[in-house]
Amino acid sequence: MRSDAPFQDLLAAARKGDEPALATLYRRLQPALLGYLHTQRPNDADDLASETWIAAARGLERFRGDEEDFRRWMFTIARRRLLDLYRDEARRPAAATRGAAAETAGIAPDAATEAIQAADVRFALSQIASLPADEAEVVVLRVVAGLSAKDVAEITGRTTVGVRVVQHRALKRLAGFLEKSLVTLVGAAAM
Repeated sequence: MRSDAPFQDLLAAARKGDEPALATLYRRLQPALLGYLHTQRPNDADDLASETWIAAARGLERFRGDEEDFRRWMFTIARRRLLDLYRDEARRPAAATRGAAAETAGIAPDAATEAIQAADVRFALSQIASLPADEAEVVVLRVVAGLSAKDVAEITGRTTVGVRVVQHRALKRLAGFLEKSLVTLVGAAAM
C-alpha cells in the first residue's frame, strides 16, 4: 500500500492486517503521539505509546470515522493509558515518580540539518514539559498533535473556552521562559 494512499484505504487495509498500511498509519501519527507523551511522562513515553498502539489495534474494527476522528481517537487512548498509569501509581505510592527530561533520539551522523531540527524539537518539548501538567497537555495536543480546541476539550473533559484559556496561559508562560533563556544567552555571550 502506498504511503500517500487515502486514509479510508489505509484503514480498510489495516483492518485486514496489512502491515504496510499499519506502518503508514504509525508513521503519520507516532511523532505527534510521542511528543505528547514525552511532555507528560518522559521516561514512560515509549511504553505508553506502545500500549496506545496495542489498544488501537484491538479496537480498529470498531473505529468509525475519518482521519481527524482517528487522530482524536488515538490521543484519547493515549491519555487514558496515561491516566491508568497515574491511577496505578496512586495505588502503589512506591512506584516510580515523574522522570527527568526525554532521552535524545539517535541521529544520523551526516545529517546536520536533521540534527539541528531534532535539537530544536527537543528544546521546545523540554520547555513545554516544564509547564504545569495541564498546560503542557493542552499545548501539545493543540500545537504538536494539531487538534482543534473542541477536540482537546473532548479528550481532556474541559470546555472549549477552558482549553483556550489554558492554552493562552501556557503560551504566555512559554514566552516568559524563552525571554529568560534569550537574556541568559545574550548575557553569556557578552562575557
